[in-house]
Amino acid sequence: MPVDTVLFTRFNAVLTRFYPTFLINRWAENKLNARFNHDVYGLLPQHRFLSHQATFSDDLPNHIISGRILIKPNVREFTETSAIFEDGTEEDLDVIIFATGYTTFSFPFLENNSTVLDSQRSMFKFVFPPQLEKPSLAFIGILQPVGATIPTSELQSRWAVRVFKGLNKLPSVSGMMDDIRKKREKIEKEFLNNPRDTCRVQYVDYMDEIASEIGVKPNLLSLFLWDPKLAKDIFFGPCTPYQYRLQGPGKWAGARRAILTQRERIIKPLRTRTLSHDQPPYSVPFWLKSICAVLLFVLTLIIIKG
Repeated sequence: MPVDTVLFTRFNAVLTRFYPTFLINRWAENKLNARFNHDVYGLLPQHRFLSHQATFSDDLPNHIISGRILIKPNVREFTETSAIFEDGTEEDLDVIIFATGYTTFSFPFLENNSTVLDSQRSMFKFVFPPQLEKPSLAFIGILQPVGATIPTSELQSRWAVRVFKGLNKLPSVSGMMDDIRKKREKIEKEFLNNPRDTCRVQYVDYMDEIASEIGVKPNLLSLFLWDPKLAKDIFFGPCTPYQYRLQGPGKWAGARRAILTQRERIIKPLRTRTLSHDQPPYSVPFWLKSICAVLLFVLTLIIIKG
């Protein structure tokens, strides 16, 4: 299954709030190394799994094991025809590709104006510059979600339009700066000191945060009482944008059905041959998932109120 439909669920988001980070790191690293031992292949990083944006590749292990790719240490120096590496080995080269990336975010037309962007490029929830006299400018997609970028950008756009139209109000400048400082401290504590990680957010948490500003965050407690089937899919299933069309501004009548049938649409292009002994869609019984969901939700409310 696509990794985002498995990992980015509300159930997993709740678990990450209660599980110690080192245990999540250990679990993730063990799962990854069980399939592809990064130490054996010379790719084990010096940081923990959650400390930096991961890069996934289905092709890299096969290319390494077949000899199409050779993993080497850092380059110490170049000669006219070769590269000498830190371990003293030397390889003849025909082509060198500098995969150094690019400038993450650059706004040369704004950076000379401190009322728009300060030296740290501070933005309220990564969208609104806090120092403007009026909220007439919004940045869309200028963040690094641990998940898909397009859904977060869509929610940002919905929020920005409502702010521009005067339907939503932003906090005071001091309130926005306080929120920016708290987010920056959290990022510095959790991630590497790297430009790519300065705008990193957890997918479900950030989606809910922006959805709360608009008034479209799904009410799980109400759904568990009145529509437990939908609540189950929202809590345990992938956090897709349909969830933010169930209520509030931009409500869509087809959102419920889209959520309940999304798994079938994911599988349909893959299932070109139907077997007679298909596995049930959920390996964990529904009643057990429902009990876990209710207990976790109640525990979350107790912690928040406490």
